[in-house]
Amino acid sequence: MTSGPVRSLRPHRLVPMSGRNPQDAHRAATPLELLYDLTLVVAFSIAGSQFAHSLSAGHVWSGLLAFLFCMFAIIWAWMTYAWFASAYDTDDWGFRIATLVQMLGVTILALGIGDLFAGFDEGVLDNGVIVVGYVIMRLSMVSLWLRAARDDPHHRSVLLGYVKVIGGAQIGWIITAFVPLPIPLLLVLMAVLYATEVGGSAFLESREGRLPIHAHHIAERFGLLAIITFGEVVLGTTTAVEAVTAETGWTLDAGVLAFSGITMVVGMWWVYFSIPYGEILSRRRTLRVRWAYSHLAIYSAIAAVGAGLHAVAYYLEHHSELDAVNTALTVAIPLCAYVVAVYMLFHLLLPGRDAVHLWLIVGTIACIAIGVVLAVAGASIAWAVLVLTVAPWISVIGYEVYGDGHIRRELAKL
Repeated sequence: MTSGPVRSLRPHRLVPMSGRNPQDAHRAATPLELLYDLTLVVAFSIAGSQFAHSLSAGHVWSGLLAFLFCMFAIIWAWMTYAWFASAYDTDDWGFRIATLVQMLGVTILALGIGDLFAGFDEGVLDNGVIVVGYVIMRLSMVSLWLRAARDDPHHRSVLLGYVKVIGGAQIGWIITAFVPLPIPLLLVLMAVLYATEVGGSAFLESREGRLPIHAHHIAERFGLLAIITFGEVVLGTTTAVEAVTAETGWTLDAGVLAFSGITMVVGMWWVYFSIPYGEILSRRRTLRVRWAYSHLAIYSAIAAVGAGLHAVAYYLEHHSELDAVNTALTVAIPLCAYVVAVYMLFHLLLPGRDAVHLWLIVGTIACIAIGVVLAVAGASIAWAVLVLTVAPWISVIGYEVYGDGHIRRELAKL
């Protein structure tokens, strides 16, 4: 394997995709990867805003389904690209053009999110634009898989497997978008496509041979997308505070909301980055796929917290069909889902069990419940959100006081 993406002295030449050395020292995200990630900022923002609008309109379940549909398309396509780039990024003109195509696909996908939410609210699946953007992204990946299969015979079977399984699934997605089907048949087809995309990738990685993924690089890439997703919480906070100040100017409630939202996102960030993912994944290679898949839930929960705070803004502007309790739940439920997902990820990577972690989980969920109870009791939504803010900080304190030593002990066993 080559030790890095050695650029040719003649830029018109393609660098062979023979595979990066997974033991490279100081491997970091490239400027191209960071540029690509910026397109996801727009996609997350539109999805979060549309979800908040659906919540405030009282379309909770249809909005949730549309939101999850969008999040899967955005996150899953990005994950596949990040996974491949960690193993084969050559940074030559061919790879850059393929990345450009990916970025175009994300942009088109984002432009179709509004239609999807509107369709779900009306009981129809209007996913044509999203599917076009998604398929464009996947066809870009097919070209990269084929190119790597040509240059890396050791991993050719898994790379060609991706071409057949994931590439073939795009035919199914096109059918869901452009062929009228009865709802029961459509749901069955979509279930098969989800199983093919997710299960097929897991099968190929586990049975056909794992790609030369760089553990620290892929951990950094997933962490960077987590930071981008945390930006949705900051956006939701800003929108909520703006709603208060537009109505009454700066008040105690506005200050509490500003403090709560920013403090909440820092606590969520702190909890996620308390775990040394790169070090663990370098020692436990068999967990990499499950670790990556867990981020479908983690990213979705983070973005949903931001959408919930945006729904708080609609409530404060008196533009919401939700009452105070249900508005508080729009933040409390995804926050609870985030905490549970991170704890489950922690125990996947470091499976040592003890009473302290159990009490941290119980304390965190109890704090979230208290925030909702405050809303039930008639407290201001700002104060309910303030109590919800404490929840991730229970985990932060637990990790700082106890968790670091626990992590060291578990790492020593690997």
